[in-house]
Amino acid sequence: MTVVSVSMPEELVDRIDAFADEHGYTGRSEVVREASRNLLDEFDDPRLEDHELMAIVTVLFDYHGSDVEQRMIELRHEYEGLVSSSVHSHVGDHHCMELFVLEGSLDDISTYVERVRATDDTLSVDYSVRPVDEL
Repeated sequence: MTVVSVSMPEELVDRIDAFADEHGYTGRSEVVREASRNLLDEFDDPRLEDHELMAIVTVLFDYHGSDVEQRMIELRHEYEGLVSSSVHSHVGDHHCMELFVLEGSLDDISTYVERVRATDDTLSVDYSVRPVDEL
């Protein structure tokens, strides 16, 4: 098996180690392998292919000292044919949430979520996807 070195904050390593212990994994490598497989497979759902889809994407970030909000504005404009609507909301004293409603193909939605996830300083990115014809 190939060994891969990954840099991550100490807090995340501690959480991975605790998760491995609590759930009976043999170690952090097993947790990271499973999480990687899940991430790579999440848009590999034949039930979503060849359908017009709708998606809700939520992004949480700390607005102090980051340019996440500006990047979300840029992505919204870059994907204006995909983004049906968006909402910006303040959460607590230092956080913001962006909510995006998307309508489009699996490839377009997948690419958009990947671009949002690749934005530095996001705290979380969550989404749900459904075929429009099932509504």
